[in-house]
Amino acid sequence: MAQKINPLGFRLGVTQNDRSHWFAQQRNYSKDLREDQKIRTCIENYVRTHIKSSSNYGGIARVEIRRKIDLIQVKIYIGFPNLLLIEGRGQGIEKLRNDVLNMLDSVDRKLHIAIEKVAKPYRKPNILAEYIALQLENRVPFRKTMKKAIELAEREDVEGIQIQIAGRLDGKEIARVEWDRGGRVPLQTIRARIDYCYYPVQTIYGVLGIKIWILED
Repeated sequence: MAQKINPLGFRLGVTQNDRSHWFAQQRNYSKDLREDQKIRTCIENYVRTHIKSSSNYGGIARVEIRRKIDLIQVKIYIGFPNLLLIEGRGQGIEKLRNDVLNMLDSVDRKLHIAIEKVAKPYRKPNILAEYIALQLENRVPFRKTMKKAIELAEREDVEGIQIQIAGRLDGKEIARVEWDRGGRVPLQTIRARIDYCYYPVQTIYGVLGIKIWILED
């Protein structure tokens, strides 16, 4: 019988690193963990809101959080920083910082947000998943969308990529799972540097689930 496990947690400490770096007492651990999730959700919602008028997408690869006694350091790895949150301008980052502080309801802690550009954005599964979600929302055929996403990833020299979409594809009454793959994706090899993401997208036919595995060289 197959046993399912998150590919990132499976390789944590071998080829994957933590995305939250802090230590907390047992009584405070769950509160800090929920705060991390709220910070990531707030950043994602801010990006989606401010690019609603654009035909492009946010391109957030990942968000890393480091905590000190009275300081929270957030680093956002983004594929297309010219669309939003250019650090030199400062206005976008300052507004995002205020939104996060208001959401945390904390006045005695400092928050520092930094932006780092990803050199090859289509090597990151989160950015590819956002691209696929945008195409599916615009009713582009899912097979065409998957093949185009694989082409974008292969142009940036990934060793392998696998894409899976589940739900009411093309508006069919019965939900199903479809997938496509380019190159090799050894999911059972711990030493393989595999990046993974799950991304749900709301369409007029219901929620579709997008899963992407990328084998990095």
